[in-house]
Amino acid sequence: MSETSAKHKAEAPRQLSFAVIICSTSRYKEFSETRRLNDPSGDLIVKILRENGHRVTMRRIVSDDKTQIQRILMRALKSRKTDAIIFSGGTGVSPRDVTIEAVQPLLDKEIPGFGEIFRILSYEKIGSAAVLTRALAGVAKGKAVFCLPGSPQSVSLALENLIIPEAGHIVKHAREK
Repeated sequence: MSETSAKHKAEAPRQLSFAVIICSTSRYKEFSETRRLNDPSGDLIVKILRENGHRVTMRRIVSDDKTQIQRILMRALKSRKTDAIIFSGGTGVSPRDVTIEAVQPLLDKEIPGFGEIFRILSYEKIGSAAVLTRALAGVAKGKAVFCLPGSPQSVSLALENLIIPEAGHIVKHAREK
């Protein structure tokens, strides 16, 4: 790590407050009908964040609907209790996968290296199927925003290798004037 990066990381917030948003029509429908949350990836995100000293101040499940996704993103961006936002699900290539289309236009800046490195790490684990993910990160309104695939393996890979090590650093820079 460069001296500059080390200095910036040292100045970055160590504890962040996260919004966790799961994009899944089937899980949303199941939750709406039963009021029970069957969400292994969301549970894993919360567990990993808390184990690393972070807080979860919002947790939602939404349908694969561009308007719903944008509405919850705007709510999280306006919240003073949120430093970073993690979306899980809807990043594939099927017609119903619209998380990227919903989130991307609302970003102030994209962080292309996030998706690139995530796909490299995925390739090492699952092979060529890694090209199907459209994982994304960026900043908006002084907050870090991450869009991850919906599988628990992808969530774990992104959190442990990219988000936990860099989220504070990203938020520090996103808040600079």
